[in-house]
Amino acid sequence: MMDEDYNQFIKKIHNKLGINLNLYKEAQMRRRITTLKNKRGFTSFNSYYNALMTNGDLLNEFIDRLTINVSEFYRNPKRWEVLKNTIFPQLLKNNHSISIWSAACSTGEEPYSLAILLREYFPNIRVRILATDLDENVLQRAKEGIYPKQALKDLPQPLINKYFTEKNHLFHIDPSLKKDITYKKHNLLADPYPNNMDLIVCRNVVIYFTDEAKDIIYNNFGKALKQNGVLFVGSTEQIFNPNQYNFKLIDTFFYQKN
Repeated sequence: MMDEDYNQFIKKIHNKLGINLNLYKEAQMRRRITTLKNKRGFTSFNSYYNALMTNGDLLNEFIDRLTINVSEFYRNPKRWEVLKNTIFPQLLKNNHSISIWSAACSTGEEPYSLAILLREYFPNIRVRILATDLDENVLQRAKEGIYPKQALKDLPQPLINKYFTEKNHLFHIDPSLKKDITYKKHNLLADPYPNNMDLIVCRNVVIYFTDEAKDIIYNNFGKALKQNGVLFVGSTEQIFNPNQYNFKLIDTFFYQKN
């Protein structure tokens, strides 16, 4: 009976919100939703669903819980060094502009990190960054660009001094960086993908999906990239069969479209 209650719940969520929970790893996702349901005092998934449809705060909390919003500036700094020293010079060899998609961007640390890196080391390049996420709450926070000190722990101090203003122990991003970034709601498993991207950054997200969902996402990333464009993935997400998606490994966690 409990299984039927949960199965009906995920079916209704898919119909109503367009979020297919069958494409997430089941045990992990079910545990997360069950914890949330119990915490809010609901005895069935049906009653929880009905509450989600009538209470905006509950619905926002639910979507926020589905998307794992843990992010930092320059997360895994060695990879950002590779981006600066190898990937960007390669992508910009014959170009004066660059189009980047920060997919599942959470609260904005990643797209702002990209904007800082390009402003600092490639100042004459025209930059267009599309930053997307399923969760409208985190997109709103990204647009605001206000962060705790912990989020900046991997960012070199000179860059903090240059691109942030500290107020009441919170760090506000330089507003001029915001003009390079467009924030937009996007569901990786349902919505159309952008195209003609030079670089796609999607890190520490695909790990939560099933193999079937990963296939869909990597195939779509391949189509979204220009010829020789690059996909940058997270440290637990190496692609074991990149050829299947028309990619080749060019550095650890960086894949180029063939």
